[in-house]
Amino acid sequence: MVTSKRAPQSRPWRSSSALPLRPAAPWQPDCDTETGRIPLALPSPTTPGGHFRPKAFSGEAVPFRATAFREGHDRIGVHVRLFSPSGDESLHRLSPLNDGFDRWATLIAPIEQGVWRFRFEGFADDFATWEHAADLKIAAGVDAALMREIGARLFDAAVREKSRPVAQRRVLENAAARLRDGDVPDAAALDIVRDPAIAEFFADRPLASLVTIGETHELLVERERAGVGAWYEFFPRSEGARRLKDGTIKSGTFRTAAKRLPAVAAMGFEVLYLPPIHPIGRLNRKGRNNTLDAQPGDPGSPWAIGAAEGGHDTVHPDLGTLADFRAFVRAAKAEGIEVALDLALQAAPDHPWVAEHPEWFTTLPDGSIAYAENPPKKYQDIYPVNFDLDPEGIKAEVLRVVRHWIAQGVKIFRVDNPHTKPLQFWEWLIASVNAEDPDVLFLAEAFTRPAPMQGLAMAGFQQSYSYFTWRNTKEQLEEFLGAVSSETADFMRPNLFVNTPDILTEFLQFGGRPGYKIRAAIAATAGPLYGVYAGYELYENVARPGSEENIDNEKFEYKVRDWAGAEERGDSLAPYLRRLNEIRRAHPALRQLRNFRVHWSDDDAILVYSKHLDASMSPTGVSDTLIVVANVDPHSVRQTMVHLDTRVWGVEPGDPFEVEDLVTGAQWTWSDHNFVRLDAFQEPVHILHVKGSR
Repeated sequence: MVTSKRAPQSRPWRSSSALPLRPAAPWQPDCDTETGRIPLALPSPTTPGGHFRPKAFSGEAVPFRATAFREGHDRIGVHVRLFSPSGDESLHRLSPLNDGFDRWATLIAPIEQGVWRFRFEGFADDFATWEHAADLKIAAGVDAALMREIGARLFDAAVREKSRPVAQRRVLENAAARLRDGDVPDAAALDIVRDPAIAEFFADRPLASLVTIGETHELLVERERAGVGAWYEFFPRSEGARRLKDGTIKSGTFRTAAKRLPAVAAMGFEVLYLPPIHPIGRLNRKGRNNTLDAQPGDPGSPWAIGAAEGGHDTVHPDLGTLADFRAFVRAAKAEGIEVALDLALQAAPDHPWVAEHPEWFTTLPDGSIAYAENPPKKYQDIYPVNFDLDPEGIKAEVLRVVRHWIAQGVKIFRVDNPHTKPLQFWEWLIASVNAEDPDVLFLAEAFTRPAPMQGLAMAGFQQSYSYFTWRNTKEQLEEFLGAVSSETADFMRPNLFVNTPDILTEFLQFGGRPGYKIRAAIAATAGPLYGVYAGYELYENVARPGSEENIDNEKFEYKVRDWAGAEERGDSLAPYLRRLNEIRRAHPALRQLRNFRVHWSDDDAILVYSKHLDASMSPTGVSDTLIVVANVDPHSVRQTMVHLDTRVWGVEPGDPFEVEDLVTGAQWTWSDHNFVRLDAFQEPVHILHVKGSR
């Protein structure tokens, strides 16, 4: 029989709980009941309602959990049996969480991409039951001879199992004989009961009876980029844009934007997101700062898609040609960057769709087509698509458009406002695209209510925007980051964008440069996905009065920025972003979602959390632990005590350990209680690497 204990490089998973593979011998019930002999319930990973597959990304450390119990005080065990997409079968032992709720868990990192199957198996653990009773009774001199004989018979049964290694069977045979030997005192027999080597034999190959097999479940494992990535957003029309003598601005092109790629790569970003690159409507074009009176030279909003030059399958002529775009994608790839393209299913009034397919839009009683609205706001430059009048026609067209851009080299789509389109449409589209190419990823830009946001994630979106931008206090961040790393992690992957063209929060408007550092450091370390919109590194923090977005917004005009000059003057956050991304790449613990753990401080502005990855889960084979201590008040100097549950990374409370600040290089000896001083105007965040963690 092939066992699960093979060379690590041949495994499609990583786990420290893998056992030698053995078939399950299920208990046969004598009556037809819904409940198994060992009840199994609440399996996870799962999704609410169980209608959609839970998901993980390749290499993600996934908690497999189940509730299991039995009557009385006899001991039980729980396994999870995994089947990889290529047919590999493995068996893993769950450990009790000791939380009083009969929950069992183990961590497994599936590597192979595709649909995995898994099922939980509960069983009566006859050795563990005997071990517990014999330890108590023999030590107390109660039923010692009986306990010894029961143990000897268990060892006899194990010896008869030919799948056990010969050396192991010899040890057990000898142990059984000693338990039966009247000349062996009870104290020596107790040593056999407490022998850790024998306990390990039965942990690997338990004597299982009353085996109960749970239902089979599925887990979708997607490529690593689905769950890990540092995103950067820029408008290609602004990159290389230049001001002419008459004061107007000439648009940048794909060729000039490509010159910015080395700088984006040097900062360590892995995904470059481009807003829509299509022709922009001329009818009702918006002017600067979202005004209704566009002036000559105003480029309009890229989200007002479509004009005489074409629609969603066309590039804006100011940017270049389709061949120029493909060259841009290749140049990005050469820098180690994937290009993500905006997918905005809406149309400008002069989009070809409007004339060719008026049935795709809502016609009002006066005969006009309805503009997009978010009452009382109106977006006169955009017509929303009505998905109910010709659903099959719209589906065919959108699938054609997506396939078109995939053919140009795009494998990531950032979807604009998906919560304003039917959920079943996205479920169909993403499933259709991924059936052809499972590497294609979709990011949902849905700042909406929790139910539709989570529904989009369950229906197929690989990534989701989140409420992170509005969670700024210690209490808010603890609650939010704790929830997205545990409660919804089986189906929703938050992309922690620090800003967008639409979102310039009060924290950034008034937090100054410390605020920009704080938000970037937390986003880059708390989750494996985060994003930055261009201009962040220049601390662009002036809002349009009465709004939460930048004044002179790039959505409606060109931005001519002096990137190199800002760095030369030391007036750029780019070096700090570069360091954050270097730390992320060097530390696999930061490229995980579910390992976020909140710790404590005595100050209501000092946020403390850790990210730990055990060696068995790590691609490097070395454990990795980081502690982040952040002053979330950008206007103050804070000093306080922080309190750590060091058991998370295998250090007993009170034991010292060494830490290094990965930003400043400072080193200290810490324990579970430590004094910190964080000056928001200097370095507001400690990113500490725990040296030698287990």
